[in-house]
Amino acid sequence: MFIDSHCHLSFPELRAQLPAILQSMRQAQVERALCICTTLEEFDRVHELACSQEMLWSTVGVHPDNEGVREPSVEELVELSQRPRVVGIGETGLDYYRLGERSLADMEWQRDRFRVHVRAARQTDLPLVIHTRSASDDTLAILKEEGGFGPTGAGQMPRARGVFHCFTESVEAARAALDLGFYISFSGILTFKNATDLHEVARFVPLERCLIETDSPYLAPVPYRGKTNTPAFVPYVAQKLADLKGLSVEAVGQATSANTLALFRGMA
Repeated sequence: MFIDSHCHLSFPELRAQLPAILQSMRQAQVERALCICTTLEEFDRVHELACSQEMLWSTVGVHPDNEGVREPSVEELVELSQRPRVVGIGETGLDYYRLGERSLADMEWQRDRFRVHVRAARQTDLPLVIHTRSASDDTLAILKEEGGFGPTGAGQMPRARGVFHCFTESVEAARAALDLGFYISFSGILTFKNATDLHEVARFVPLERCLIETDSPYLAPVPYRGKTNTPAFVPYVAQKLADLKGLSVEAVGQATSANTLALFRGMA
């Protein structure tokens, strides 16, 4: 009934508990989960998880916040994406939240890395898993530049597609992402009482363009806020989204699961 479209089961605090987590997922009617890759060094662990469990799939990519790691090339991302049960490119994007003393000009390495992922996604026709924090304008600008949103013609690669995960940006940013054909994914943050702006975004985004996720082990939803998160908690996100839209949790679970399978076609 539910799919967690974004989790990190390869992280040590969850990997050590994998049998219990899978059992709790079954009990919570969470039928599938997408395990997200954040570095190339981590990819083999993420991919091994996906291949060892019928409930799990994986992506390949390098998170924008990760420095001092192996930089991806288009060729390597394309090659790794051809492995079984790899269904997306990312987690990728831009994150200006922790600039510190750096300027936006100093973050060109992030923008270059993001462009590599967009090019690989278009070449493979796999969806992008996009992380954007305090950087939505540049994220959207690069998608427009690199994503094939100009005039189309015979022989061109597919346009970029994908999801803005753990969305925390404005209604305006959500509208722009939707206009490019992207989905919006909501995490446990949606259940937080002080997330009033995000509640407005959730009301705005059409249900047919919504995904749900945990981003576990982070961002556990109420009533587990502050605890270690797992995919078994994604129904709490669905319930909050249902409350905001005046729908049943069953309707939200069915719709977001169908949306996830439509986007990540290899999970169907």
